[in-house]
Amino acid sequence: MKKYILFDHDGVLVDTEFWYYRAGERALADIGLTLDKDRYLRDMNQGLGTWAQARAAGIDEQTISRQREVRNDYYQEYLRTEAIEIEGVVETLAELSKYVRMAIVTTAKRADFEIIHEKRHIREFMDFVLVREDYELSKPHPEPYLTGLKRLGAATEETLVVEDSSRGLNSAVAAGIDCAIVHNGFTKTQDFSRASHRIETLIELKDIILNSA
Repeated sequence: MKKYILFDHDGVLVDTEFWYYRAGERALADIGLTLDKDRYLRDMNQGLGTWAQARAAGIDEQTISRQREVRNDYYQEYLRTEAIEIEGVVETLAELSKYVRMAIVTTAKRADFEIIHEKRHIREFMDFVLVREDYELSKPHPEPYLTGLKRLGAATEETLVVEDSSRGLNSAVAAGIDCAIVHNGFTKTQDFSRASHRIETLIELKDIILNSA
């Protein structure tokens, strides 16, 4: 039976990915560039993002560095002011906590993560949280999830990863862990052929856990 769940964070537990895109769009607009959303989504799948389009437009690295800080400020503004809850997440975590131990393995930076969870109840169900500063190599490298396994003291066959992106899926697969992909409109066109499960909402995880015995 699955005894542990390692959750990705953005797009899985909180609805933040649109606002990260929006912050980048706004930062580029400040210097007269339009961020193409379709290209952004393709670039994101390859580990690139907002700044690939800036470089392609001939923007110098000093300006990119400055606008990255601007983007980060815009993003944190959105995290504080926009509705980023995903309906049913807290209730689902409360139910899952009866059956499994859980943790978060995210590429979010610590500062952003702390803002998101100042007034939310998600963390109270987690054994621990690994943010971007807690490991060296980011997804799709297996290190983030291998680090999570070690912290839990868990075997790969006892663990399930929950992700919404192909980079996260590939990280889990490289670590030897089954992965459930939860639907997210921002990542729905990515390749999830290596996923063990596809789900629409997190409450479906309960059946996966109970049927894994």
